[in-house]
Amino acid sequence: MRIAYFTHSLASCWNHGNAHFLRGVLSELVRLGHDVAAFEPEGGWSATNLAADHGPAALEAWRCAYPELASATYRDGEDVAALIDGADVVIVHEWNEPWLVAAVGRARRSGRFTLLFHDTHHRAVSDPAAIARFELDAYDGVLAFGESLAEVYRARGWGARAFVWREAADVRLFRPPDIEGPREGVVWIGNWGDDERSAELEEFLLAPASVAALPLDIWGVRYPPEALALLQGFGARYHGWIPNIRVPQLFAKALMTVHVPRRFYAGALAGIPTIRVYEALACGIPLICAPWEDREGQFRPGRDYLVAPSGEAMATAMRLLAHDGDLRAELARSGVGAVLARHTCRHRALELIQIVSAISAKPLTEAAA
Repeated sequence: MRIAYFTHSLASCWNHGNAHFLRGVLSELVRLGHDVAAFEPEGGWSATNLAADHGPAALEAWRCAYPELASATYRDGEDVAALIDGADVVIVHEWNEPWLVAAVGRARRSGRFTLLFHDTHHRAVSDPAAIARFELDAYDGVLAFGESLAEVYRARGWGARAFVWREAADVRLFRPPDIEGPREGVVWIGNWGDDERSAELEEFLLAPASVAALPLDIWGVRYPPEALALLQGFGARYHGWIPNIRVPQLFAKALMTVHVPRRFYAGALAGIPTIRVYEALACGIPLICAPWEDREGQFRPGRDYLVAPSGEAMATAMRLLAHDGDLRAELARSGVGAVLARHTCRHRALELIQIVSAISAKPLTEAAA
């Protein structure tokens, strides 16, 4: 198949977690023999911020790991139909502008390709007006990155055309180290964001690591001065942005990491982990989760990762892992096994092919019935 994907960015993972999954799944589709093209807007905010912070060379960092992929830029108002001419499948991510979503939809009305809208965010519940701006009448289906999000779309009339297409780990990159070396402390990789989990980060990451007397290294972006001051107050070491392709190296040097879900993924969209959960487990680093209910049964709490219902319990779990090498090894084996069994980008590439086959590029009037 010829597959075209409109992303916010393939080149930049600056505050853009979808780039992690997208690189992995598009790469697997290429390996399966499909012709893949990616498009991103010229001057997109993720790439612009990355270049401003680290220089234009930072936008090339990912290419050494994904030489088989390329991304073309387009300008506002460009002839989208020409870009996707001959495509069998077109996927548009929800971090695109409304004009682009609408333009691809217009092309679908006169085309024979399957058109899918890909949602990997919580805006459908946190900012429904933003999603309502998208013209999706011409789309054949929605790819939602969790069952709870798919249910939101089903309740809005999509019915069986709302498909669950979860994120996953690129296990060619995210895997346990070939040779174990020294490990120390806690590593956390994530963005501070829009005050969606500020209190939770203090309760379940900063304070417990301090109480457990473990070194804490933090990587990510969008940390305002007050957040940096908080990190400093707890003795955490902040390092800024890191290319996602280098994250396995960080995981290989730490005893453990922590998952602190944003509030929407602990509430209205419970059951959806961030991609860091998949990536951490794939790397074999022991993981402790702040309160989060795996409603979809993707993993096995207590076997693939530990759960800490409170900050005090988190500190206790950190101490336990720091001193129990056998427990760390067992969690690592179980977590890696769970990912390899069901949650790799190869799994998701095959699932996408199944979804497209089910839709069968039906005429628009039939697909929308």
